[in-house]
Amino acid sequence: MAYSNGINTRRLVLVVDDQEINRELLEMFLSDDYDLLFAENGQQAMELIRAHQDMLSIVLLDLMMPVMDGFQVLAAVHADEALRRIPIIVLTAERAAELRALQLGAADFITKPFDMHEIILARVARIIELSEGRTIIQAAERDELTGLYTGNFFFQYAERINRYHPDWDMDAVVLNIERFHLVNDLYGRDFGDRVLGLIGEAILDQTNGVGAIGGRMEADQFCVYIRHAESYQELLEALQSRLASISGNSRIRLRTGVCPRLEGIGDLQSQFDKAKIACNMLRGNFSRDVMYYDMEMHRKEVFSEGLVNDIHRAVEERQFQVYFQPKYGIQGPRPALRSAEALIRWKHPDHGMISPGAFIPLFEQNGLIQMVDEYVWAETARQIAAWKAEYGFTLPVSVNLSRVDVYDPALEEKLLGLVETNGLTTHELKLEVTESAYTDDPEQLVARVQHLRDLGFQIEMDDFGSGYSSLNMISTLPIDVLKMDMKFIQNVKKGNEKDFKLIELVLDIAEFLHVPVVAEGVETAEQCEMLRQAGCSLVQGYYFSRPIPPAEFARLIEKELNDMKLEG
Repeated sequence: MAYSNGINTRRLVLVVDDQEINRELLEMFLSDDYDLLFAENGQQAMELIRAHQDMLSIVLLDLMMPVMDGFQVLAAVHADEALRRIPIIVLTAERAAELRALQLGAADFITKPFDMHEIILARVARIIELSEGRTIIQAAERDELTGLYTGNFFFQYAERINRYHPDWDMDAVVLNIERFHLVNDLYGRDFGDRVLGLIGEAILDQTNGVGAIGGRMEADQFCVYIRHAESYQELLEALQSRLASISGNSRIRLRTGVCPRLEGIGDLQSQFDKAKIACNMLRGNFSRDVMYYDMEMHRKEVFSEGLVNDIHRAVEERQFQVYFQPKYGIQGPRPALRSAEALIRWKHPDHGMISPGAFIPLFEQNGLIQMVDEYVWAETARQIAAWKAEYGFTLPVSVNLSRVDVYDPALEEKLLGLVETNGLTTHELKLEVTESAYTDDPEQLVARVQHLRDLGFQIEMDDFGSGYSSLNMISTLPIDVLKMDMKFIQNVKKGNEKDFKLIELVLDIAEFLHVPVVAEGVETAEQCEMLRQAGCSLVQGYYFSRPIPPAEFARLIEKELNDMKLEG
């Protein structure tokens, strides 16, 4: 008997034959290479098969036997899913029985009477090898927890559907559990596994026999390739019904993205990528459960991808343009130009002027915003120096500091380099950080921003009041100016008195912190007067000026200088 590291490596073979001479011959042929079990009829064989089903590698089965014949054994094994993996070689002298045996699942034949034992050994070894290979593949192709196909095999079988049924209109469906990590955290991993298992069962039930397959791609992401349906409500209801059976009072929500076969989408993988995009668009949206990827979404995605590809050329060719919007002090006898904010515009050679709302969020998502920010810093520093040289007038300008900028180890070096190269002071280049940024790793961000303040840069908190920062934390944040979110002003314009009270609250907070407030979005004289009476220091908005290019902004500087001369 052969062993490897103490483990028996010999395969177990069951020989079933009612003739003792045949059992003895097969024992003589096989015993040197295999461990053997013997049965005299089909009933004994079934008992041994069930008792050793996990270890049994092959069955050599005579067809003509008393009590229970070989055909009955074949039928019983084929009907039992747990036994079906065990290959059976039929022992027969009747050629006519071969077709029926094949139909019942026989893997091969050995003809009686037995002659060359080498052929018998070769047939047994080959069938065992094929069976074990198939078992390994089946284990790899199915996810153990859900019974669904694993990623690679899912796409192989989906491609097979396309190959054999090119006329079928197939949809790619991606399902995801909303905040699945919280399910595990709240109820435990065992409960989470039950959830995944139930989803797998429901998908198998819904796809069985309807020209569809299901797969599990990641921890809580499932894919279904299914013939097009006008609605997937039945699928979702089946899934939610299974989940409700174990979830009790907890709400387990599935997000579903669907991508039909659209022109220009590309291959199967791309179709599922689009379905995933649609699914992800539902993250945090509890008003709907299904999102369909359509041609309009595809056009937007292609447009966005084009912008990402064009950014390097845009920087090299100076397609980006820096505009400036003034900030006016309103507490003196007249509004006075105090500073400005630098804002980016993109004059694209193919698309014309592109709104920042179309590319800033896109670049923030993929980290390219740092390239845009640094372009704005350099242009702004150069422009401040140019106005300073032309007019002898120092105009501080604030530039945006994105989260990715704050964690750049070379940030201070870059900013100080711009200041020094352009002959500026750190007070002339203000830095804006959005309120929401302070909630992302606040300790590290606060330490970094404080270091910038220590170098002389002034820090403006942008969009203050948009709902992110904690009031008990605000007094510890390193800031020099609060920029009030423009929605406060817009709501007051609509007659919302509560928002006027909130404006007064923001001003009280700023007074407590001993910092000025810039009110954004001021569009009318009434709003400006209201803010002046409330004690707001600075305003910014279309009432004074929209964001304008440097040449136009220069006229505002000239007007301010003339007003200062007239005042003596």
